[in-house]
Amino acid sequence: MKKILVLLWLASAISFAQSDDEKQLKKVYSESLLNGKSYAWLDHLSNKIGGRLSGSTNAAKAVQYTKAELEALGLDKVWLQEVMVPKWERGKPEEAFIVMGSKKVMVPICALGGSVATPEAGIEAEVIEVQNFEELKTLGKEKIQGKIVFYNRPMQADLISTFEAYGGCVNQRYAGAKEAIQYGAIGVVVRSMNLRLDDYPHTGSMSYGDIAVADRIPAAAISTKGADLLSKALKLNPNVKFKFSQHCKQYEDVLSHNVIGEITGSEFPNEIIIVGGHLDSWDLGDGSHDDGAGVVQSMEVLRLFKETGYKPKRTIRVVLFMNEENGLRGGRKYAEVAKTKGEKHIFALESDAGGFTPRGFSFDCSDGNFTQVESWRKLFKPYLIHYFEKGGSGADIGPLKDDQIVLAGLRPDSQRYFDHHHAENDTFDAVNKRELELGAATMTSLVYLFDKYGTVKEKKIKG
Repeated sequence: MKKILVLLWLASAISFAQSDDEKQLKKVYSESLLNGKSYAWLDHLSNKIGGRLSGSTNAAKAVQYTKAELEALGLDKVWLQEVMVPKWERGKPEEAFIVMGSKKVMVPICALGGSVATPEAGIEAEVIEVQNFEELKTLGKEKIQGKIVFYNRPMQADLISTFEAYGGCVNQRYAGAKEAIQYGAIGVVVRSMNLRLDDYPHTGSMSYGDIAVADRIPAAAISTKGADLLSKALKLNPNVKFKFSQHCKQYEDVLSHNVIGEITGSEFPNEIIIVGGHLDSWDLGDGSHDDGAGVVQSMEVLRLFKETGYKPKRTIRVVLFMNEENGLRGGRKYAEVAKTKGEKHIFALESDAGGFTPRGFSFDCSDGNFTQVESWRKLFKPYLIHYFEKGGSGADIGPLKDDQIVLAGLRPDSQRYFDHHHAENDTFDAVNKRELELGAATMTSLVYLFDKYGTVKEKKIKG
């Protein structure tokens, strides 16, 4: 009889706790949707400041703006963390033409981030179209020497996960120039990482590896429509030429900052939970989805705690990372300082997949911690949050990984994300206010649950 009473008491306690959790999540979603500040913050970042490429004046303005806004929230502490970042400038607009005898057809291109410039007058040469690096090897130096390599492998449209489709072709953008240099190419043009057919070229980072500056070749992205047009022209006439010019420049590293604010934990102040996004963006649009959305959603997490009267047990820290796009210096610096100080991070959540409708989260964690997360599914069901999967988290929080911390990434609906990613149309008008606010509330809810219940401590098995 005593055992039955104990079980009934436990069931009642669990039900009561569940009810408290439901009430807190309801408060969070209501506050975000009725009185949220994320959309107004994003409006300022996007329309008053604009694109925030690392090392730029706009990036510095964004640092000061977000620091001031975090201070206005009345957090326990707000500070800047110094980090040296690369400084690369695009220069005047790029130009490109498909040259068919005396006829020239202009197509949209943009320099890839980190690329060298062409000579002032540009470069013009025959084109060799390939799908992958294996084709380069098969063709060899004899057929590639003195030509422009055109990488035309599209994102795989039948993959439902657009991030999987992106991962399947992004190596041609990142390492395409480095690979083509081995075979004597004089330039590289890469099909934009975009599932939609349009006239927006999509930039992104690229690397020459350890190739000497004098031996580097210019690399550009071409819009998906431009890529199809060039491919069609080459099928009709393999001797078609391509001409392009770009005027980018790499400078010495400059000083920038991560922006950090925190609410000190009331019971376990030495256990740290972080939530963040990256403050830098590419320079073509205003970086609203990538990653202005993640920045303002992360700021909103701390505001929502304060406005709903929730006092965290653990220290909740927002980190706005600098230089995710072309170096990951901010994420690495944060992890380096945390390790030096001996800080104990138990959970980290990043939003860097756009401000679209939230679907759930991916987790990089132990089986025990994932089991705990799955027990929270029913709390998110009323908000149509259903995706809880083990997988990746976020680039900026990745350097914190160890065998104890739980890492997570917000996973919004991804079907439209790559229409805007790294392109001129990544702008404020492409963000839906309600979807952005739902994402902020969803992040806050998960942070709340990890703060309240902590992480699962799993014993290491010796042997």
